Amino acid sequence: MKSLRLLSGTIGIVLLLSGTALADVALSGHGTTPEMIVRVANGENVSVSGESINKVKRAYAVLLQGAKEGQEIYGLTVGVGWNKDRKMVDAKGELTPELMEASREFNEGLLRAHSVGVGPDTAVPVVRAAMAVRLNNILTGGPGVQPHVAEMLVAFLNNDITPVMPSRGSVGQADMTLLSHIGLAMLGEGEVYHKDQRMPAKEALAAAGIEPLKPFGKDGLAILSSNAYAAALASIAIHDAEQLLETSKLVYGLSLEGLNGNVSPLLQDVAALRPFPSYVDSTSGLRDVLAGSYLWQADEKRILQDPLSFRTAPYLLGSFADSLARTKALVEIQINSSDDNPGITIDVEPKSDLPQARKGYVQGGAVLPTANFEPLPWVISFEELGIVLAHHATASSERVLKLNNPTHTKLPRYLGTENTHHAFLVVEAPLMAMAAEARSLAQPTSFDSRPIAGGVEDVGTNAPYVVERVRQQIDDSFTILSMELMHAAQAADLRLKEHPERKLATATAKLHDAFREKVPFLDQDRSMTPDISAGAAFLKTYGSKTQ
Repeated sequence: MKSLRLLSGTIGIVLLLSGTALADVALSGHGTTPEMIVRVANGENVSVSGESINKVKRAYAVLLQGAKEGQEIYGLTVGVGWNKDRKMVDAKGELTPELMEASREFNEGLLRAHSVGVGPDTAVPVVRAAMAVRLNNILTGGPGVQPHVAEMLVAFLNNDITPVMPSRGSVGQADMTLLSHIGLAMLGEGEVYHKDQRMPAKEALAAAGIEPLKPFGKDGLAILSSNAYAAALASIAIHDAEQLLETSKLVYGLSLEGLNGNVSPLLQDVAALRPFPSYVDSTSGLRDVLAGSYLWQADEKRILQDPLSFRTAPYLLGSFADSLARTKALVEIQINSSDDNPGITIDVEPKSDLPQARKGYVQGGAVLPTANFEPLPWVISFEELGIVLAHHATASSERVLKLNNPTHTKLPRYLGTENTHHAFLVVEAPLMAMAAEARSLAQPTSFDSRPIAGGVEDVGTNAPYVVERVRQQIDDSFTILSMELMHAAQAADLRLKEHPERKLATATAKLHDAFREKVPFLDQDRSMTPDISAGAAFLKTYGSKTQ
């Protein structure tokens, strides 16, 4: 197993599958999921079929045919950005050695000039994820690169060569300033991590027997002009959010048991009165979570109406699931398509006889100017997910306050024992701080951009920044959920001590017992910083394949 460096900082929960036999992740340009991208990020090798490489070859042939026929092709025969009016390579006619050399110089200069990323280095797993996303994009044929570009990405991933790439500097309209550093490494320039050592890219390529790339055509533009970095972050965030959602259902169930709450809002006939699909699905899932619980038995002391953070949880968890599913579907479109300009399509013919509609078509396909570098559909969906996560953090933190309050639980204040003085009293401070941060991170930022490139690039999405904020919310939510689980487990223990005949649900009892192996019952005051941290780590893997 390769030894990889984990994600830097506090955000992100990409995990190493230590001690696990790794299988290749088969990439083909379609059917790739965020979970597959995370597997590559975690160190698994990739495989690419001959059919997929053949599609790359055919798309490359269409690009060259367009150049031979004298088309103006952005990034090949003319410049990029404000320089799109400059003739860079005259590709009309045969591709002579002189023309090939001129194109190589242009491409290398393009990669070097765009390598202006700033900030701390991107964590190795994230760079691997970005390379996997871009490789999958290339296998659609849309970028129109030399097959060697795809082969180099495979070689980098399978030989543990990870370019050193800054993490800041993208305005979210293609991550040009960051992905260009991957291109530098392909040239044998810049630095990479290889077998846990940081070294010049030239040395790593030589050690792995990889020939440096000699870029031609639109190789340079295709390497740097995509949203692969933001999409990699998005894939990781979706993977982590799915884990958060599943554990949130279980923690909520245990919290309701700790409260001795009312299950009426979960009833099928209640949901049918207002059948929002996500709400109906959520109530069904929560009934499963609470199957076998003492809450389904009569209790004269049980109150009729619980606080709203408990009563409305099915709506919140349903909205979380709904938003996450919608965002995931959009990201899967992103990672299984081409966001290139121009885009190459094979085996198509003009759909109209109008001159402009026929422009760009050649035998075998077409070279078409696009605006497909625009990631707005899934960026906006991420911002919606961030709003849902803010509601999630608020409700979870409010449930903790209610569990601390004997007015609601009829249990000791702050869930203490005869041996404690403070119990969970002070936990409320970091709880509220984390919830406030989660709400602040939900503020939209995708429209906060300014024109650049001579005013041509006059809109942006800040896609990486948007996703990073959501990733921070997810991480904050695991910490908040850890604090809720601490309280829920304590309340459940106190309640079962008082009523030993009562039983927790099968699912929540399993969660409770596994958690107690990490965090013991609070019988005497102690520092709970380690407990909160251990709880968050526990929730990030509980029930997952990496557990």
